Amino acid sequence: MAHTGYLLLAAAIGSEIVATTCLKYSQGFTHAAWSAATVVFYVACYWCLSRALLTVDLSVAYATWCAVGIVATTLIAVVLFGEQMTPVSVIGMILCVVGVVMLNLNSVAH
Repeated sequence: MAHTGYLLLAAAIGSEIVATTCLKYSQGFTHAAWSAATVVFYVACYWCLSRALLTVDLSVAYATWCAVGIVATTLIAVVLFGEQMTPVSVIGMILCVVGVVMLNLNSVAH
C-alpha cells in the first residue's frame, strides 16, 4: 500500500510541475487555455497529494514534493524560459535534495 502512496506522490509532483509551467505560459492568467490547464493540473496535484498522505508521512511527502519541484522547475525555467542558474542556486538545490534524503532516512515506515 505504501508503494501506491509514493506513486501518487510522484503523480502529485508531476502534476504540480506541469501546472507551474502552464502558469508561466498563462502570462498572469491572460491566456485562457494555459490558465485552464494550470487549474486542472493543480487540482490533480492536490488530489494526488491528498491520497498519497494516507500512507506517506506528511514531512517526507512535502519535503520530497518541494525538493523535486524546485529542481525540476528550475531546470524547466533554464531550458524553456532561458533563466539563469548561479552557483548559489545549484548549492541551494543540492541542499534541498540532501534535506529530503535525510528526512527519508529518518522516517518511520507505515
